[in-house]
Amino acid sequence: MARYTDSVCRLCRREGAKLFLKGDRCYSSKCAFAKRPVPPGEHGLSRKKQSEYGMQLREKQKVKRAYGMQEKQFKKYFDMAERMRGITGEVLLSLLERRLDNTVFRLGLADSRAQARQTVLHGHVTVNGKKVNIPSYFVEVGDEIKIKDSSKDIERFKEIREGEARAVGKWLTFDNANLTGRVVALPERDDIDLTIQEHMIVELYSK
Repeated sequence: MARYTDSVCRLCRREGAKLFLKGDRCYSSKCAFAKRPVPPGEHGLSRKKQSEYGMQLREKQKVKRAYGMQEKQFKKYFDMAERMRGITGEVLLSLLERRLDNTVFRLGLADSRAQARQTVLHGHVTVNGKKVNIPSYFVEVGDEIKIKDSSKDIERFKEIREGEARAVGKWLTFDNANLTGRVVALPERDDIDLTIQEHMIVELYSK
């Protein structure tokens, strides 16, 4: 599968919004987007006004890049959302939030979604007591997400255990002493902190 290997800070600048791809750095004064919030490249400051299609495309790219998706996989999620009850754009975002790698990130067990994906792939996470190494696994209400016992002495997990309790979204609970989280509700639109106009993605795919 194709993988982006350039600086991820360029992606935030290209999309004109913080995508929180580098963990704590995104909240600090070192954030590249905070320093220079213009598109990358020689003509970043002089880009022409975007067309309606261009704005819709940018919204799709923003969400894809924030969640680390490739086009084929993202379209699959959209098709799934379209078949489900509810507002398609909001259902799409809820599905993306329910991915196991995103849930690990939201619980504070990783500094970024990319690190969360690696954490899952390396087999450090269990769901309801069983190891799950599939980042796209959908969590359900009542699921218990935990760092397996043999991984708890890894330095970054030790820091979480010994640190202060972290705030998580209202659809989750987290016990940092035991590195255990629980899904208490399905994520809703106001649980998502990214600046997204999801209706533009729906309009783009509806053409």
